[in-house]
Amino acid sequence: MAGLRSGAAAGRRRLRGHLALLISALLTWCVRCAESAKASNVVLILADDQDVQLGGMTPMKKTKALVGDAGATFVNAFTVTPLCCPSRSSILTGRYPHNHEVRNNSLSGNCSSPLWQKGPEAEAFPIYLSKNKYQTFFAGKYLNQYGKKDAGDVDHVPPGWDQWHALVGNSQYYNYTLSVNGKEEKHGDSYEKDYLTDLILNRSLHFLDDRSPQHPFFLLLSPPAPHSPWTAAPQYQKEFSNVKAPRDGSFNKPGKDKHWLLRQPVNPMSNTSLTFLDNAYRKRWQTLLSVDDMVEILVKKLESIKELDNTYIFYMSDNGYHTGQFSLPIDKRQLYEFDIRIPLMVRGPGIKPNQTLQAPVLNIDLAPTILDISGVNLSLVNVDGQSFLSQMAPSLRNGTARPLFLIEYNGEGQPTTDPACPKLGPGLSQCFPDCVCEDAYNNTYACVRTLDRQQNLQYCEFADSESFVEVYNLTSDPHQLENIVKKVDPAILQEDKHRCE
Repeated sequence: MAGLRSGAAAGRRRLRGHLALLISALLTWCVRCAESAKASNVVLILADDQDVQLGGMTPMKKTKALVGDAGATFVNAFTVTPLCCPSRSSILTGRYPHNHEVRNNSLSGNCSSPLWQKGPEAEAFPIYLSKNKYQTFFAGKYLNQYGKKDAGDVDHVPPGWDQWHALVGNSQYYNYTLSVNGKEEKHGDSYEKDYLTDLILNRSLHFLDDRSPQHPFFLLLSPPAPHSPWTAAPQYQKEFSNVKAPRDGSFNKPGKDKHWLLRQPVNPMSNTSLTFLDNAYRKRWQTLLSVDDMVEILVKKLESIKELDNTYIFYMSDNGYHTGQFSLPIDKRQLYEFDIRIPLMVRGPGIKPNQTLQAPVLNIDLAPTILDISGVNLSLVNVDGQSFLSQMAPSLRNGTARPLFLIEYNGEGQPTTDPACPKLGPGLSQCFPDCVCEDAYNNTYACVRTLDRQQNLQYCEFADSESFVEVYNLTSDPHQLENIVKKVDPAILQEDKHRCE
């Protein structure tokens, strides 16, 4: 009996030992599960006015290697409106301008206005991330009127942001003011302390050092480049000395059969205009070299803190740009490909490298995509866009590409006549020498863009006295030289007109 009891005791001890090992293994497994269940981090780098049609990504060699080649490059990415403030408002809300009601860059156009702050800004995607325990960081240009006295001053910090380092007003590289978590911070012209692109990077690195490893993070870095005044870092001011704006496509062509504003520019362009736009083109590239450095340093940082493999990195711009197309010197705001196409590259978990994706993607798709990554139920969010996670990571999501979408813009003008251009009358803005004006009240349009395997078409109608219509077949006419409105089946025109309403 004693032997049996001692054998039973030994058996119980062995059982307890096995149970202890099993519990230890289960605890280890649960900890690993919890670690792997942590939502992915997201970094969004948002350039300002960077085109993709005219070579705007050429300086970005490191970015293309570290983001594009490491993931997906979208070759049909578009902004739904080609201007900073309404475009950025669309990125933040996932909505078309007609729904967030930011019309242009002015306060009266609802840019960072009290109405915007009470409405769409209070429903922007960072709020959902914050509720999902994301640590959120913003640095750089926010909205063009942000921080102005009539827009809430620097005290106003939009909801959803843990760390806030926002530029007051429009893009600058030196001599600017920041709102740092609601407190005014003035900067001068020292490269080491003040160059805005580098400051944005450095503060993001500090944020990554100080974050809590237990929770995911979201960074939105919004450098000024390549927006005017095109101030490159000292080490890059002599780069691209022989570069000129590309002379192909619609460069220096007359705006034949186009809306009123494009029929005004002098053609051919004057030598002074050509010199001006070539200088702008070259300086834009120079400013982008610091952004390229930013991406490289940020990727290395994520690797060093062992977060790179669990981080989605998005690189994009708010709108495109033109330099001499249809004899317009420099700007955006037009319905043509050079202004509405934007760069978009993404790397991250589940995205296979070296993908070139044809599916149309819009800037209003960014918010739902980031929320999709973070685990938010998109059916509960008021957005016009759709997640494109299924396009770049089909192993993670199912989804379909849209066959058509809208492009819209509300023109901006001055109530008085420009003294330099009295013959053109009031209602214009963004005027250059030779009386070339890039915008006007009646530069207001809505377009339907159809892009699938069967069609590559654009239909646009203007809210002007002519009710002007432009239609392009971009398969046969990629530079939009011929307005084919008089050659298209009227039934198709009527259908597209109905979609624009």
